[in-house]
Amino acid sequence: MSRWAALPAELDPRVRQLVVRLRRLKDHSGLSLRRLAARTGYSQKSWERYLGGRSLPPREAVEALARAVDEEPTRLLALHEVGAEAWRNGRREATAGEPEQLVAPEGLSAETTGPRSPGRSLRVALVAGAVALVLALSTAVLLVVRLSGGDPAQPASPLLATGGQSSPAVSASMPPSASAPPSAPAYTCRPERVDGHWYAGLSRSRDAILAGGHAGPEVAEAQCLLRRAGFSPGVIDGIFGPVTERAVRQVQRRAGLVVDGIIGPHTWKALRQ
Repeated sequence: MSRWAALPAELDPRVRQLVVRLRRLKDHSGLSLRRLAARTGYSQKSWERYLGGRSLPPREAVEALARAVDEEPTRLLALHEVGAEAWRNGRREATAGEPEQLVAPEGLSAETTGPRSPGRSLRVALVAGAVALVLALSTAVLLVVRLSGGDPAQPASPLLATGGQSSPAVSASMPPSASAPPSAPAYTCRPERVDGHWYAGLSRSRDAILAGGHAGPEVAEAQCLLRRAGFSPGVIDGIFGPVTERAVRQVQRRAGLVVDGIIGPHTWKALRQ
């Protein structure tokens, strides 16, 4: 597992939370920075900046990392959205009182973009204001979901987020909810010890990365092994929910592992011993 350098002390806690989560996913995947760069299309130097807290990763880079490690991106993108707002606020405070300067987009020089005209400045200000409004409303939705104890991966009700009045901006920012399957598949645990390792007859994986929101026979295998170890994961339904996550944390705590509720190679080893 990588030995990470300490993050900058002045890093906003919301950005720090995103970076720490990305570091853990990278470590659990076993990918080196070079292999992560090859899988995501972002250079090794870029990932060194992103994971070192020196630069905020773009949304596309966060999505690419999630795909590279087979992670559901919804929660990561929610963390990124909150962290991006904190990052922008920090930069505005750091540059308050300084004269406005033209910042060229990546890949273009200031000479290419030319001086900023009053009309263009007005358009940029209007667009920035609209983006800030949408981000603020989206952040409010996330906060309401957390305070109400809901699942951050599920969109909140527009009526709840706006005090009883539906907001078009909030509705447009929420992803469409996926239709639930008619019924969860039934799994049967058949634990047996083979060559000094426990198996439940549903999967022989030792390195699959599993976390909240995942589903399938690998999750059911882990649930069977959790129950065999004396930690109740709830119903053996192959769905990685809060009860299963709590049982995973208990196993990790007993085995002296990092307690993050994510099943990776080290947690699989503890379950199969």
